[in-house]
Amino acid sequence: MRRNFVTTSLRCGLVGPLVLCAFGVALSTARAGAQAPPLPAPILEQELATEIDRFVEADRVAPPASCQVLFVGSSSIVGWKETLAADMAPMPVVNRGFGGSHIAHVNRWFNQIVVPYRPRAIVFYAGENDIDAGKSVEGVVADFDEFMARKTQALGKTPVYFISLKPSKSRFAQFPLQSQVNDAIRAHAAKRSDLHYIDVVSPMLENGKPKDIFVSDNLHMASQGYAIWTWAVRAALLPNTEAEARSCHHAEQP
Repeated sequence: MRRNFVTTSLRCGLVGPLVLCAFGVALSTARAGAQAPPLPAPILEQELATEIDRFVEADRVAPPASCQVLFVGSSSIVGWKETLAADMAPMPVVNRGFGGSHIAHVNRWFNQIVVPYRPRAIVFYAGENDIDAGKSVEGVVADFDEFMARKTQALGKTPVYFISLKPSKSRFAQFPLQSQVNDAIRAHAAKRSDLHYIDVVSPMLENGKPKDIFVSDNLHMASQGYAIWTWAVRAALLPNTEAEARSCHHAEQP
């Protein structure tokens, strides 16, 4: 099945029409082939804020039902939008991925893209862009700890399923740092009943290298990559989902 991956649209006139239009054209061209460099922070913030505004408006017009499984995070979640519902059926899902985001951005907009859905479970994927942007392993883990603290405060024992930072061809030089993040969060999961670690690293590697499961930028996954994720995430969610649904609906009762 063909997947169309779009992380940004061209928007002119936000910070100087000529500058941003030229940047947008260059960005679009680059992402059609080789991986583009990370967006400058102010432009990334604008892009992400626009995506959040779209989510908020969509929720205002048609609020999603509560007690679904919330998928939140960066572009690997965005790229799953086309088939996520079918891949996770019969579990109901809400996709709130926003491309290019870091864990800190999920924390920043936590009240807009996590809390309103009152999910039965949260599937979380972010941290990869953080490492690529130069954030330390300790900083990435601390940001995720903040996410968990916010989750506990707002949603109590709602379980979080952390998908391990994936090995990709274009960022394989960062794999040692990604592995340190994964190891730290796996260790946290061993100590918390509300945190589960989903290993997608092992099935995405062959002879120690990433498999040929990516689109042309060698970063974002093709359908073969999402097939691996579907298997791994379903295996983690399905044994618990009925109990999580009952707990969620019970919590909603007056």
